[in-house]
Amino acid sequence: GEFQASEKLLAAANIISQNPQTLQLRYLQTLIDISTNKNSNTIVFPLPIDLLKSLDKTTSPDLKQAP
Repeated sequence: GEFQASEKLLAAANIISQNPQTLQLRYLQTLIDISTNKNSNTIVFPLPIDLLKSLDKTTSPDLKQAP
């Protein structure tokens, strides 16, 4: 159960890490899924992926290693 799920997540992470555009495509697919669900009360705040990358570069190494 959980072990197989973790293996699949690891495989997906490896694929995504090799091609950054796959994360953007997954994000867009999620927006499509949310928009087609008529019973959803979800509010989506678009956030450019590039902004997250720049925040990651400015984060100090001490904060990245926090548990």
